[in-house]
Amino acid sequence: MMKVSGYAALSPTAPLAPFQVERRTPRPDDVTLEILYCGVCHSDLHQARNDWGFSQYPLVPGHEIIGRVTAVGDNVTKFKPGDLAGIGCMVDSCRECHPCKQGLEQYCEEGNIQTYNGQDRFDHQPTYGGYSKAIIASEDFVLRIPQGLDLKGAAPLLCAGITTWSPLKRWKVGEGSKVAVIGLGGLGHMALKLANGLGADVTLFTRSPGKEEDARRLGAHHVIISTDPSHMAKVNNQFDLIIDTVPYTHDINPYLPTLTLDGTLVFVGLLGELQPYINTVPLIIGRRSVAGSCIGGIAETQEMLDFCAEKGIVSDVEMIQMQDINEAYERMLKSDVKYRFVIDMASLGS
Repeated sequence: MMKVSGYAALSPTAPLAPFQVERRTPRPDDVTLEILYCGVCHSDLHQARNDWGFSQYPLVPGHEIIGRVTAVGDNVTKFKPGDLAGIGCMVDSCRECHPCKQGLEQYCEEGNIQTYNGQDRFDHQPTYGGYSKAIIASEDFVLRIPQGLDLKGAAPLLCAGITTWSPLKRWKVGEGSKVAVIGLGGLGHMALKLANGLGADVTLFTRSPGKEEDARRLGAHHVIISTDPSHMAKVNNQFDLIIDTVPYTHDINPYLPTLTLDGTLVFVGLLGELQPYINTVPLIIGRRSVAGSCIGGIAETQEMLDFCAEKGIVSDVEMIQMQDINEAYERMLKSDVKYRFVIDMASLGS
């Protein structure tokens, strides 16, 4: 057992506070990372406050982890001490089911093992995330950080980046594709950057006219005010793919006619029920689809990191100290961040 300092939620209503994290004894296939930076995802806040109803306490959030390898097990071949490495939303899966065999560990039929608020497959101990000084995981769930990526801006790629990259690849976005993004936050700003990087014609749907300048800087070619029916009518039958990043229930019906024949609207932000219900008329008369997508597999995440290094794509981040996490959560609730907080783990001390 290794004890390291970190921050944890001890109940749904308690602010995050200092906590001694017990890390398991490393196994032969394990990599030990000293954590340098950890992104702050909206799901960290949801889990800390038990918004989804399955949080186990104490809960140490954080699944956008960039670190340096300090030790490797005897069977490790992919990493050596001193390497820069990352850990995203998963630290294990069954590795045997059909999705796992396809490199789609996020859809593991037994359920992937989440980086935090999960349970280790072998010792059944709780998993603790990246709001801490060190973490241990199997090399098969550790990612190589390519040279040239800004480490601070790379942290959110491990969740916000892969969550938007996976549907872009699944629906084969490239030169000539028309992609729209609903919502400009942590996920939305990455969707704009990545779709633009892949060569698509990119549109942002927003309710806020003030976001146009930022949207264009981030890679949008067009901005549509979704509350303006005349704006919306101009983009009917346009989009091959719409990535919906909004994390709360909202009306998607106005967006469906903007899909082209065989176009798809894919949810990456909302976990839960839709209100109002979907009107199936535009789906049936345009053979359109509504789908969902969850993070991405390990190989796909590595592909995304390599692409971002090649294109110079990282998240727009605001650095914070670990001690400022509760204030950061309050600001996230007000969407007062452009576009992702990242914790400098040096602030935890030695």
